[in-house]
Order: sequence, then structure tokens, then C-alpha cells
Amino acid sequence: MPDAGPSPLQSSLSAAAEVRQPSPDLGRILGGPNGLGTASLHLGRRAEPPAVPAPEVLVAAPKPPEHSEHSDAPEPETPVEGKPIPGLYHHPVPPPDPVRVEEIGRRIKEWAVDEVQAFPPEWEDQFDGFSVGRYMVACHPDAPTVDHLMIATRLMVAENAVDDCYCEDHGGSPVGLGSRLLLAHTALDPVHTTKEYQPQWAESLKSDGPRRAYHSAMEYFSRQATDSQTDRFRHDMARLHLGYLAEAAWAETDHVPEVWEYLAMRQFNNFRPCPTITDTVGGYELPADLHAQAAMQRVIALAGNATTIVNDLYSYTKELKSPGLHLNLPVVIAEREGVSDRDGYLKAVEVHNDLMHEFETAAAALAAACPVPSLLRFLRGVAVWVDGNHYWHQTNTYRYSLPDFW
Repeated sequence: MPDAGPSPLQSSLSAAAEVRQPSPDLGRILGGPNGLGTASLHLGRRAEPPAVPAPEVLVAAPKPPEHSEHSDAPEPETPVEGKPIPGLYHHPVPPPDPVRVEEIGRRIKEWAVDEVQAFPPEWEDQFDGFSVGRYMVACHPDAPTVDHLMIATRLMVAENAVDDCYCEDHGGSPVGLGSRLLLAHTALDPVHTTKEYQPQWAESLKSDGPRRAYHSAMEYFSRQATDSQTDRFRHDMARLHLGYLAEAAWAETDHVPEVWEYLAMRQFNNFRPCPTITDTVGGYELPADLHAQAAMQRVIALAGNATTIVNDLYSYTKELKSPGLHLNLPVVIAEREGVSDRDGYLKAVEVHNDLMHEFETAAAALAAACPVPSLLRFLRGVAVWVDGNHYWHQTNTYRYSLPDFW
């Protein structure tokens, strides 16, 4: 299936799986300013700049370009680095605001290096190559301030520090992972114990970069988030850690799971904690009862699943260079279904596309059934996060390159 291109809302939020024809009301509440059927209705594009409640000293709201989106003159095309995976269903997004990208990059490096010492000096080039500022600005274009963007950016860096140092690239191992993850999780979900033992636990939070990063990032997040949002995030991080443990158990026993088992694991070991905080980063709250409803949980799960398969596909060649058998969806399909590496990869693209269509269908149905403003804004934010996540993977040629399958 070809990429979606700058498609209208009919493609990106469908009311039914077979016939993608959302109602005019759905277009009005989720789309842009020009009515159903126009490219500006696409979820990955911001219909108008977000309102900024308070100006910032260093970086204010982005200045409108010479040709604003309300101008009759067309905006110039901006070249995008990297090529999308052929046949991958996705939505292009506008390049993230370069002023915010630069400021986020400066602040996050200062935090990671000076404040929490999340990584040693020899990893600096890899940290820079991760381009986390571009990632977060692309995923959260409605963040009212840079401070709001930093909430997501710190958490993203902390999560990657835990993944790299405990699980994968930089000294990680499946052996003993459960203990390490449990202690790291207490930096997010504090231990409540006796006065005798509380100081020892508190001191342990300083013991390594991942725990320092988790603890600090969570403190910043908690100051901005409500109690409900904070507890929601802790829950999703517990889900993530459970997924890490399942993958580690398979690695210890050299087990290649069935495809459905792998996809089940990926529903936990995935990006879910990132889009689920889209309201906190946007400066508002999706009420707990709306977030908890089964239809919303399905939308969030599908978004996490689709974005994580994007990671499997773009990181495929990178992971092939790792020692041993690194599980990702193309590898599991090839192993379990007895097909070539190429056919396993192309089948994984189809799985991703199916997940994307399921996500968009579920989001459209929920929006039509429950047109509450905060819920509609949250759905839009999750959809934009999905598109921004693909943009970052496609454009991060420092980390990723495509296999020669076409």
C-alpha cells in the first residue's frame, strides 16, 4: 500500500474500516479551517498556531512565516531528509519549528549532562545523533511553551537511558533485568516505607544514570501534571517494563515467539507512554473517566502498536548489526512463517498498515460517539504524535537506513 501523502481527513480518521467517509461533524471538530475534503484537515497538520498562555523569555511562540497558512500564496517546499519506507502508510508532517528544536536540544543536553549525568562523555555523539529536540517538537506541535515540550523530552531521554543501559546497546543484559527495572521504577513510583529504610532507598536513586534521569524527569513531569495524569503515566511505564521483561525472558532462552506473541509483547514494550501524555504536554487534561473508557484505551493501544512497528521497520538494518538474534517483527515473521528476509519485512509493512487503519477507524468512531472537546483534542494530539514519530524515524539518517528490498 502506498503512503497516504498529505491526505484529507477521509483517510486519516475513518468512521468505518471499509468505507472511509467521516461525517461533516467529524471533519468540523477534528479538522482544519477549510471544510471536509481539503488537505488542511489532515490530523498531522496544525490548523492554526496554538494559543500561548504566557510568553517565554528565550523562545516565544513561533513567528508566522512570510507566507502564513492563511495567505493565498503557496508556502515553499522544505526538503525532508531520508526516504520513507516504500508502501508504508503514513502522513507527512510540516518540518518542526527550527527555533524550538534548537532550544530543546540545548536545554535537554544541559539537563542530561550537567543535571543528571544520564550518559558518559563518550556517548555524546550518539546523544546528539538521536535528535531528540526534532523528535519532540514534531510530535507535540501544540505544546504552548518550550517548558511543556521539555516535559516530554526529559521523559524520552530517561526512557532511552534505561533501555540502553539496562536492556540493550550499552551494557544491557536480560540477566537480572527484573531487579534493575523494579528499582528504576521506584524512581517513578516512590517507595513508602519506614523511617529507618527510607533514606537508603532515596540514596539509591542517585546510583546510576538511568535512575537519576527517571527521578528527575518524573519530578518535572509531576509539577506540571495533575495527580490523575501522573498516575496514568506510572501505569503506562509499568506496562513498558513488563514488555521489557517478556523480551528479556525470550532472549535468555533463545526463544523466537509466534508472530501473535511478539505483537502482544510489543503492545507493552512500545511507545505508549509517549502519546498518552499528549494532554499534559499540551497544557490541558483529558479527564480520567474519559481516558479510562475501553474505546479510548483501544485507540491509545493501537497508536502505540503502530508507532512501535515503525521503529521495528526503520531500525531493522541497525539491529541486524547487533550480536545474536535481535527480535523485531520482520525477523519473527521470517522465522515463524518460513519466508525470506525480504518477504518477512514486506509482511511487517502490511501489519503496520493494518494497525494504522485500525487506529484511525477506532479514533474516528470514538470522536463521533463522544464529541467532548478535551477528548477530541486528545485524539488529535495522539494522531499528530503518530505522524511525528514516523517523521523522526524517516529523517534520522544518523541512526537508521533502509534495507535493499525494493
